Amino acid sequence: MTEKSTSILAIEDDSEIRGILEVRLEAEGYRVETAGCGKSGLRRFFDTKPDLVLLDVGLPEIDGFEILNRIRELSSTPVIFISARGEEEDRVRGLSGGGDDYLVKPFGGRELVARIEAVLRRVNSSSENSDDEIYEDSRIKINFSSHDVSVDGSPVFLTAYEFRLLKALVGHPNQVLSHNQLLDLVWGTDAIEAALSSVRLYIGYLRNKVEHDKQQPTLIETIRGFGYRYRPSKD
Repeated sequence: MTEKSTSILAIEDDSEIRGILEVRLEAEGYRVETAGCGKSGLRRFFDTKPDLVLLDVGLPEIDGFEILNRIRELSSTPVIFISARGEEEDRVRGLSGGGDDYLVKPFGGRELVARIEAVLRRVNSSSENSDDEIYEDSRIKINFSSHDVSVDGSPVFLTAYEFRLLKALVGHPNQVLSHNQLLDLVWGTDAIEAALSSVRLYIGYLRNKVEHDKQQPTLIETIRGFGYRYRPSKD
């Protein structure tokens, strides 16, 4: 198979699973890097700058949730959790922390590849659908290509889902978007475990970072019974 340009970093402490991932993904044409613990995984991430990360939760030294936190401090690279821990609490923690998908072991090779392709489609679609590279009003400035966001002139870090949610809202200024519309725009039809509660949760996260007073928001309005609306600031 022709080699794809997409690179994947698999951070997994089980050497057998690590080898299976490498063989399966290379057979699909991906370029694959691997790491067996949290510290080496972070070093690999910053050294190789992969296009996507497969991340185990139960890693030695630094667990997967903490690795995701450190990745999200500087990067919006898509991350798919692969873990034997399938409890709802773990899945919610992984997704709400900025993970793009959560796959519970054991899983099949075809499902893994399908999940990877689905996440990459969402990321690529998000980039391609930006008609303008820059959005700016009197409060918020967004560089869609670099994912840089500033509020009142100060940089603000957003997780991948927070960024997509803000992008969806500013892309439809003064228009009420329903919960279902935001699910489609932000999580996509291939997202797992996404529910209406996910929208409310991330609206709260986003307000914490962009509003002066999250209890009395002026940018992201709640339209009860309908959804949410972005009001561009004109101050």
